[in-house]
This record gives sequence, structure tokens and C-alpha cells, in this order.
Amino acid sequence: MSQPLADAALDQLFRTARTYNGYLDKPVTEAQLHAIWDLMKMGPTSANQMPARLVWCVTPEAKEKLAALAGGANPDKIRQAPVTVIIGMDLDFHEQLPWLFPHTDAKSWFEGNEPLREISAMRNSTLQGGYFILAARALGLDTGPMSGFDNAAVDAAFFADTPRVKSNFISTLGYGDPATIFERSPRPDFGTFNTIA
Repeated sequence: MSQPLADAALDQLFRTARTYNGYLDKPVTEAQLHAIWDLMKMGPTSANQMPARLVWCVTPEAKEKLAALAGGANPDKIRQAPVTVIIGMDLDFHEQLPWLFPHTDAKSWFEGNEPLREISAMRNSTLQGGYFILAARALGLDTGPMSGFDNAAVDAAFFADTPRVKSNFISTLGYGDPATIFERSPRPDFGTFNTIA
């Protein structure tokens, strides 16, 4: 039987973890990127769809290409971060279901039903993006998830060879610089947004 995590772990994952706007000058290794994936892939998705397709922008050229397609303050965040990740979603994820979910013919649930595939890809790739954030935090790294970019342009620039993959959101990744965050925004108590029926 699983036991509750210690307070220190809960702090690292949730209570004291923050979204960072900038990072310390400390590299993130390729081994760490693999370690993040090896954790996040274990998070549940519907019928083990796993529609997320990630592009890890680590070179200055890749980060510059992505920064040129972002708006507001995001370009500088992308350029400065050790890594920026594009969390994409494969609209044809169902093609992988025969080996990802071999218990039944799950592929047939989605064939010929583009709207169902689109909503499933969005829902489950977003879940995987959340697992990415928690996996990074669990491994001692910080993230800065964001929208504020031209999805169509990012798709053309980074997913041209896989046109059925579309961008969902992006996130910077590294060791967060405490000087780049502001006071935490409000977090409401249970009664504000919850109902027990």
C-alpha cells in the first residue's frame, strides 16, 4: 500500500514550487531530459493514448527559431532558459494504440472520428504536460509553462515532417532564478471552487 509523501516532497512538487520567468546559469543535461520523460510517461492517459510529442529546444538555433514565434515577454524567456520544450499532440495517436493498448481494438474507437481524436489528443497531451511539470520538479528542476505563441507558425517550423502533430503549449526548463518570480498569486480554499455532491 502506498504511503503519503513526506512534507518536503509535497513542498517540492506543489506548495513551494513556482513557475519561473528566468533561470540560473546552470546547464540541463540530455540525461535529465531522458529522466523527465521516463517519469512523465508513467502518468495515466485514457487508454494509454500518450498523444504528447515533445521537442526539446536546447541549441541556440532552436530556441531562437521558437522565440521568433512567441509574443510579449516570452521570446526573452525562451532565449535565456537552458531548455524550452514544445508539448505537441499527435492527432493520429490512435495509430499507435495496437501496441500501446493491446487489450482491445481501441484504434477502431477513433477511426473516422476526427472531432473525438482532437479532443482526446488535447485532453491527454495536456495531462502529459502536467506530468512533465511534476517530473521536472521531482528531479530538482523548475519550469515556466506558457502559451503566448503562434501555434500555426510553431507547427510549421517544428512539426513540418509530422503534419498531424500540433503544438499544445510550451515550457521553459532549468534551475529557477528566485529573482525572476513575484509573490504567489492567490490559492483559494476548498469551499471556493469545490462542491461535494
